[in-house]
Amino acid sequence: MLPNSTTSHTADLWTPAHTALELGVSVRTLSAWRSSGRHSLPFVKVGRLVRYRQNDVRTWLQRHLQGQQP
Repeated sequence: MLPNSTTSHTADLWTPAHTALELGVSVRTLSAWRSSGRHSLPFVKVGRLVRYRQNDVRTWLQRHLQGQQP
């Protein structure tokens, strides 16, 4: 029997549009970051599709927090 299409492995994969919305940037900005390597935001290629893992995005955000008290 095939698993549901929304498994734990695919449910945490975000589209560039969703990721851009979560980060407050444009899809075009994410594309520029990927192609230039300017930011180290991990992404996954599924064929021609680009996806971002939810946990990777949240970890990346934590690493880029500014002005936190120790």
